[in-house]
Parts: sequence; C-alpha cells; structure tokens
Amino acid sequence: MGREYLRVLIRQLRTEPGDDAADPVKPGTEPDTGSGTPDKRELSMPFVAFVNGLLLIGLAVLMGFDALLFPATRAIFLESGMLTLMIGGCICISTMNRRGGLNRLHSFLLTGTTWITAALAGALPLWLWDLSFTNAFFEAMSGITTTGSTVMTGLDGTEHGILLWRALLQWIGGVGFIVAGIALLPIMRVGGMQLFRTESSEKGEKAVASAARFAAATIWIYLALTFLCTLVYFSGGMTEFEAIAHALTTVSTGGYSTSDSSFGLFDSAYLQWMATLFMLAGALPFAWYIRSLNRGVVRSEQVRALVVMLVAVILALTGWRIVTGGTPVLETLRLVAFNVVSVVTTTGYATTDYTTWGPFAAAAFACLTAMGGCTGSTSGGAKMMRWILFVRSTRTQIKRIHQPHGIFPVRYEGRTVDRDVMGGVMTFFAFYGATVMGLAVALGFFGLDMTTSFSGALTAVANVGPGVGDIIGPAGNFATLPDGAKWLLAFGMYAGRLEMLTVYVLLVPAFWKEFS
Repeated sequence: MGREYLRVLIRQLRTEPGDDAADPVKPGTEPDTGSGTPDKRELSMPFVAFVNGLLLIGLAVLMGFDALLFPATRAIFLESGMLTLMIGGCICISTMNRRGGLNRLHSFLLTGTTWITAALAGALPLWLWDLSFTNAFFEAMSGITTTGSTVMTGLDGTEHGILLWRALLQWIGGVGFIVAGIALLPIMRVGGMQLFRTESSEKGEKAVASAARFAAATIWIYLALTFLCTLVYFSGGMTEFEAIAHALTTVSTGGYSTSDSSFGLFDSAYLQWMATLFMLAGALPFAWYIRSLNRGVVRSEQVRALVVMLVAVILALTGWRIVTGGTPVLETLRLVAFNVVSVVTTTGYATTDYTTWGPFAAAAFACLTAMGGCTGSTSGGAKMMRWILFVRSTRTQIKRIHQPHGIFPVRYEGRTVDRDVMGGVMTFFAFYGATVMGLAVALGFFGLDMTTSFSGALTAVANVGPGVGDIIGPAGNFATLPDGAKWLLAFGMYAGRLEMLTVYVLLVPAFWKEFS
C-alpha cells in the first residue's frame, strides 16, 4: 500500500496544475526538437547541484569563522574550510549557467540531498580532529538533524572549537528545516504538510504574502530567540561560551551540550526553568509567532494541544513522583517539567536519568519520544498537527461504525480536511511505524538488546537524542554501538527529519523514470 501511495504521489506532483512540470518549456525557450536544447527537467538537475554547492560554500564560511575564534583547532577548520569551499565553488561554477527552474519532483531530490551534503561536510572537521569516519558522520548527521545523539565523551575537556561546531550544526539544521517546511514540504504533500500552508500564509495576508518574505521573517525570529536565550543563560551564571553554545542547541531543539552531564551540569533552578521555556519556544510554529506579531496572539489548535498535553503529563508525573518518592514538590516539578519538555520537543537535554524513576515514568517517557512539537517549528517527531488529525480521524471512523450513512468530516483550524490530506497523514504514520520497527529489527542483528534496539530506533526517527536503557539512556551515549548500528541510526535520523515520505519517494523507480 505504501509503495502504491508513493507512485500516486509522484503522478500527482508531476501533473498537478500550477506545477512547473505542467509547463515543461521555460519561458523564452523552445521545446526540445532534438537540436540539443534542454528542457526544464534537464535544467532542474543542475539547479539541485547548484544549491548543494551554495550550501557547501556557506558551511566553509562557518568553518573559517570557527578557525578565527579558536587557535587550538584552527588548522583543522582551515583545512576543512578550504576543501569544502573548493568543492562547493567548483559545483557552483560548473552549474551556474545551466541551472533552470525547479519542479516539484526535483524538490524531493533537493531536500533529500542537502541534508546528506551538510552531514558529509559537517563530519569533515570532526574526522580530521579525532573521530573515525563512522563516528564523525553519525555525530554530524545527529547535529544537522537536531537529534542530539552523541558518540563523543569527555566533552568537558574537549576543545571549544569542536564544541561550537557541533552546536552550529544543530542551529543550522533547525533553521534549515523551518525554511524547508515553509518553502518545500507543503507543496510536496508530505504527510499532510499541505495544511501548513493554511497556517503559514493565508490568502490576503499581505504582511507575509510570499514564501521568501515569510522565510526571512522566520529567520529574524529565530535569531532573536537565540540572542535572547544567550543573554538569559549568561545572566544565570553560564560562561559566555556555555551560554552561546547552549542557546544554539536550545532554540534549535537539538540538545548538544558542552558537558557529559548535559544540562545537569548547571544546578540552577533559574537556568533549568529558562531552558524549559526556550525549548518550548523552539517547538512552537514560527508561523504562529509571525501571525501573533502582526495581529496579536492568535489561536492555534496545535499550540493549544501541545501546551495542554505538556501540562497534563507534567502534573501527572510530578504527582506520581511525590507520592512514590516523597521528593520536594517544587524540585520535583522542575525536574519533571524540564525533562518532559526536553523529550516532547525532541531537544534531548537531561538533568537526571529519568529512567530510574520507576517503570511508570520510563514507559511514559518512551511514549513521549514519539510525540514531537508543532509543525513549522525546529522540533522533530510526528508533530502535534498529525496527532490531532489522527485522533479526529479515529473518532470519525468510530462514529461511522455506529452510523454508516452519516457524514462526519474531519476538521482542522475550522476547515474541512480533504481526503488526500488524511491519506497522507495515515501513510506518514504507517511509514513512521514501519521505519521504527524495521530499524529495531535491524539493530537486533548487531546484538543489541530489545530495549536498546527499539528505543534507539524510536529516538533516531523522532530526532530526540537519548534513548532508554543503560547504554543509550540519558546517562549513556552511542559510542559503544557497532559501526553498522550507527549507520542504521544515522539513516533513521535522516528519514525522520525529512518527514519519511521525502526520503522514501526517492527509492521508488517511478520517481527516476521521470528524469530518464
């Protein structure tokens, strides 16, 4: 069923009115008559390469910035930056005069390749520094997908240049996914993401009428949140470097820290409450921020659902901890709130090993791993919008059993949801579950126990970071896993971050036949 859905999706994107592919002749050019004049399908492939080249140039600039700041790792980042700049420059020069428009099918290829390109370039300084290529790629993919799983130990004594690079990868990955969510994922029909267009840019909303202006407004808000978070952390007692590094990974909901103790290094109620607030801020839709700034605070079903769910879970776990452990109320509330928000927003910070709180808490955190924040945020996971639609669709199906001839439309944000959108959502969950189960089984082939295999697969696909158990739980890391398991988990992070269907559609032969 999933394979057939992907084929139908490809046909819809290829023939949908308004798609670039519906008008394959670029204005001002003639159709291909065998004279060697390329059509738009041929021109789009160089465009994909050109964008990847620009991405490499941008990463090279950041490597140079890192080299200027930290002499201890200057040689590593200069070497990495020069190589990355040379490759990116050659790609751009060779494709800049051949690039054309971008149709919707090529959008899948563009989205899929940019994260691979960023992970490979991001791994280069880590590889030249000390890590094996497998570990470097795992760390970079975890960073660029804002997952936060790590294979590095001894972070407290690691050079600041390396720590900042990890933080920058997560910050870039966070803003990159928002822009992709605004510009590409909705038009690619990825698991109901069409609905994000109605949230991010309504008809007649002139303040953010174009996707470019909307993306620019989003980046400014992202920068403002990062700057504000840095000031708050610095005022709470962090050093300048710690404040910057943690602000980059908090707002991006990435979770990389500068210490093996993660955020538990900072035994400060103020810092932990502020981190909780900024993690939540990163998990809210940036479209909601923009609309609220333009109109005053506006209603959003997924924002309300996320907040209500968080409050309910935090109160339930706090009450359970107080009753079973006899711990102080305020301290328990703070620890529970921090760690619940960290997991749900897929940040992955930890202040304590919450898996030691008992079986109820461990089961609750395992379930929370799959939740995710809001659509159009830096958060990973399945997203609240999809969970809302899933629950409402299930409720509708139950009603139809009792009243077979009744009409029960599924509604979201006051609008009736089309059947193709609901089909996309249900297909997303099917692929989501199948990916987690497939990865868990594959990890078992490498000798990992069931808890490590399943929680590792789930935390990778959900882009959360820590798993459950003694090996990859909040108190551990992924360093001891076999190399094969790390490559599988890196794929899980990649597929989960790109909303599953974006990756799997590239594996369907029908997709590549369009370009043959």
